[in-house]
Amino acid sequence: MTAEFIAFFILSIFAIGGAVFMINLTKVMHMALSLAFTFLSIAGIYFLLDAEFLSVVQILIYTGAVTVLMIFGIMLTKHREESRESKRPLHELFALLMVVLLFGIIILTIYQVPIDTETNSQLKEKHVAKLGEMIFTDYVIPFELTSVLLLVALIGAILLAKREEKEE
Repeated sequence: MTAEFIAFFILSIFAIGGAVFMINLTKVMHMALSLAFTFLSIAGIYFLLDAEFLSVVQILIYTGAVTVLMIFGIMLTKHREESRESKRPLHELFALLMVVLLFGIIILTIYQVPIDTETNSQLKEKHVAKLGEMIFTDYVIPFELTSVLLLVALIGAILLAKREEKEE
């Protein structure tokens, strides 16, 4: 058992735990924070896989931008707080058992797959530079259109929230 395996195991538990909390929490703000926790855990897993660029992108885009956008959307809209009680405790217990079983199957599958380190080292060479070159040459128009689409969505959410505020 190596330190890398222990770190992977802890980050996996955090990612799964954040996702489960995201599904089961009732307050929307708590759900957004648990989703951010899941995103950070996944970024840590990317870092363990020697995908530093992907890890930083995960932190900047998902944990930073998407979660902040969700929190702004939550704060701009009004919610009614509803409390719900668990009506089916056996259903929740069965879901927990299925999650543990799925986790066990995934771990067993990971241990049975052979890893070729020679191919892995060849893939690392200059892959970030090629990715940047492709984004800013071949895919520059879809990249810019995506940024404009996100900006329009943000402006639309703000306008809808302002309109709801004036109607009340």
